[in-house]
Amino acid sequence: MHRPAKQLLNYLLLSVLILFACSGIVSAQPDTTQTPLTIIGDIIIEGNYKTKSSIITREMALKTGNSVGTYKLNDVLEIDRRKIINTNLFITVDMLTKPNPDSIRTDVRVVVKERWYFIALPVFQLADRNFNEWWYDRNRDLRRTIYGAYLSYGNVTGRADKLRFVAEFGFIPKFEVAYSLPYIDKAQKTGITIGSSYSMNKTMAKRTWRDKLDYLSSEEKNRERFYSYVTLTRRNKYYAFHSLDLRWSTTKISDTIAILNPNYLLDGRTRQRYFQLTYSFSYDKRDNVQYPLQGQSGGVQFSKIGLLPSDDVNMAYLYGSYRKYIPISKRWYANTGVRGRVSMPKRQPYLQTIGLGYRNDLVRGYELYVVDGQNYALWKNEIKYRLFSVRKHFPWIPIRQFNTIPIAAYINTFADAGYVKNNYPELSNTGLGNSMLFGAGTGLDVVTFYNIVARFNVNINAEGDRRFFFTIARDF
Repeated sequence: MHRPAKQLLNYLLLSVLILFACSGIVSAQPDTTQTPLTIIGDIIIEGNYKTKSSIITREMALKTGNSVGTYKLNDVLEIDRRKIINTNLFITVDMLTKPNPDSIRTDVRVVVKERWYFIALPVFQLADRNFNEWWYDRNRDLRRTIYGAYLSYGNVTGRADKLRFVAEFGFIPKFEVAYSLPYIDKAQKTGITIGSSYSMNKTMAKRTWRDKLDYLSSEEKNRERFYSYVTLTRRNKYYAFHSLDLRWSTTKISDTIAILNPNYLLDGRTRQRYFQLTYSFSYDKRDNVQYPLQGQSGGVQFSKIGLLPSDDVNMAYLYGSYRKYIPISKRWYANTGVRGRVSMPKRQPYLQTIGLGYRNDLVRGYELYVVDGQNYALWKNEIKYRLFSVRKHFPWIPIRQFNTIPIAAYINTFADAGYVKNNYPELSNTGLGNSMLFGAGTGLDVVTFYNIVARFNVNINAEGDRRFFFTIARDF
């Protein structure tokens, strides 16, 4: 291991030790039981012009008639507030108390400020995996852009349901429609989502070569993909989620792609059709799902691709993850987490071979690389300091859904490690597969309303690459 990699490994181990130390400090705090009790009176919901009250009270552990330790009441209210804000239906949620007219009980006022539920946005985005790949590897080519329209009608019936439509053109034309209803039963535990998607590529990545996507530039149609799905969800408790997803998928590629990479769909095929069944379980007890500072989350997912003898794919994978968020003090926070994926059989179509480099499954510092493989493991660690967190109200803005703007900024430092097992390294001439990956860095996170997070980082990896990276994400 050369010197940069060794330094990064030492940095990683130091970060992890600090995280474990902080975890021990937090867990060592005594839990004192308070004797004075407060009896909960009426639960009063205010500001929910569209949202049904039952959607809000569904998230609350507090009920009328409950007895709560007086000195614990604020903590209980804060936990319920976080659950309500994590529905993504509201800009702000305030939990207030007031004496009940009977002078014995204490009423709880839940004051919410609803989002603007109909979102109609122009789409202008990059076709590459991330901004950094487009900036550094694609020479900032504006032809590699996608434009169109994104329409989202949230809370259609006031029951947290959502209708979404996407029409995209440019580098990768795509059309998608989906409708989700989180609760279809009186107990508010079972939900359903249905949707379909179609996309088409001309210029496309025909393979991964030396840990970079290798593109074929063309004006001809080289790939078409279509899938439809129905997903059933089950939420028995506040933080536990189950889902069962059944989908049918079909992919068609050109003869050119099949000749240049016979393993794209295996054995030089030009068409791939299959049914897929996926079960997922997730546990999410974080204070904020978009930018968490405390709590924990985790889950497992098992998927079988190819359910019928006539399907063109026969494989399965198991994916798991766990992450812990640790508040150290009023301004200092830490988090650590692991995730991994194993799949079988060893020989898989290139289209279904997934390693590190997509979405958030990457070692930071390797944003410009794609490390293909059948199995991988990832370890991510972070410490951050809050510079400020404010909520500004602008009464001169007439639309109430936009006149309250929360904004926060955090300085962070991080260190990651990962490993990808590639059973056929010769197919991609990989230099990063089957070896340890280390990355570290520091940066600034800016968090604002409607779940927008901008990240500015300077990263270094074990290869000695040092670069500035920028990402922006949002979740409507």
